[in-house]
Amino acid sequence: MTWLVPIAIASDAQDVFDRFLAELERRLADPQTDRYVLCREVLAQVMYGRDYADLLAQMPIAALNCDARNVTFEAEYYMATDQEKFARVKPLLWLWKNLDLTPFGQNPVTGIPLRRILAGHIFRKVGKNFKCWQNVEFSVGYNMEVGDDVVVHRHVLLDDIGGIELHDGASVSDYVNIYSHTHSVLDGPDVTLRKTVIGRGARITYHSTVLAGSVVSDDALLATHALLRSDIPPHGIAMGIPAKVTRFKQRPPQAGYGVDAARWERTPDRKANPDFPDPTPNQTRTPDEEVVAGEG
Repeated sequence: MTWLVPIAIASDAQDVFDRFLAELERRLADPQTDRYVLCREVLAQVMYGRDYADLLAQMPIAALNCDARNVTFEAEYYMATDQEKFARVKPLLWLWKNLDLTPFGQNPVTGIPLRRILAGHIFRKVGKNFKCWQNVEFSVGYNMEVGDDVVVHRHVLLDDIGGIELHDGASVSDYVNIYSHTHSVLDGPDVTLRKTVIGRGARITYHSTVLAGSVVSDDALLATHALLRSDIPPHGIAMGIPAKVTRFKQRPPQAGYGVDAARWERTPDRKANPDFPDPTPNQTRTPDEEVVAGEG
């Protein structure tokens, strides 16, 4: 059951939008399509109302920035990024990011189905009825695994460099940050990749943060502004900084949880920098512990 109401626009406008999106999907599904060329053409049309060749002749700075070959992403500078995989999704991420800044992307009628199409060609996996609102950021995109009926709201950061799973019916609220990598506190270049998992029907609520390697079980909830650095059991409600489970939903235990943090088989950590191949040891102490000789 949903609390949303159906809304329709004029049929002639809907027909134009549907034809545009269907043609985009057709071309993306064609293995012969040059994605860089396709995406620069779409950006020139939607953002500037002209063909790319005309835009290049009249407004070269604008045109060159429509072509993802002329831009770089933060992820391209990471050792952990698979450059071959990223090159394939890069123009689609650039299209996604830029169209979100236009009326086309801000309009749910066009923006949501556009992102659903792009997700199908960017993510490792995406289920049916994926609903993503505007201004969502990914690290690489190709390490996202998304189930059915997942909702991601505005201004969310999904740092999927180490892998993120969003299971069926998961909801990620506005301004949430979900991470899948960590840095050593002593050596910033010492990076560890840890897959982060959000279970079936789980809710990650407004302005909260999920740190790398956390497992949020089925039907669990992370409260507003909370900082999660561990796990939440099924039906658990975690709140605070750091987040702790303080309540449980009044639901009976269920058989066959899809994600139960206590039983979840963890993906082994991966090291992102060959200069730091070993597991990162504990590198902190509490204020009342003495400094070990030789340490700062």
